[in-house]
Amino acid sequence: MTDPMDINNTLTRLAAETAAYLEQRGTTDAVMIGIHSGGVWVAERLHALMNISEPLGHLDISFYRDDFSRIGMNPQVKPSQIPFNIDDRHIILVDDVLYTGRTIRAALNEIFDYGRPASITLVTLIDRGGRELPIEANVVGIKMALSDNKNVKLQGPEPLSLQISEKNS
Repeated sequence: MTDPMDINNTLTRLAAETAAYLEQRGTTDAVMIGIHSGGVWVAERLHALMNISEPLGHLDISFYRDDFSRIGMNPQVKPSQIPFNIDDRHIILVDDVLYTGRTIRAALNEIFDYGRPASITLVTLIDRGGRELPIEANVVGIKMALSDNKNVKLQGPEPLSLQISEKNS
């Protein structure tokens, strides 16, 4: 496990880098959406650190997963909450761990079911590599190289910490 203080320092840096990225692109009045559940925990911290005035959106992408028919329904599925209009908005999409890209693909599909955003900026706490789809984060907190038999998981919500473990076969 990692020290929660390291996560807090990383989140502070991630908020500053995200704000700088948006400023460089001339993006103003961005709204933020976190992906359930670890992405929401990260987004809650970033949302506060960046003083975003609009409420935070939450996505539960369970119905949009490409393995839904194979693994079935997650018993903890909650409805997504997007408390603002998506059309022509600049979206900051936040997730905890970027791995294959499939979670982000599912999140993008769901966002576009709500409307057509002007842009989407992807922010992730961890990028562990291993992409199966051509998806890259615009802003990353920590890049780590893990072997295929390892998992990294964000534990939370209080305190946030990272756990690296062996994958279950």
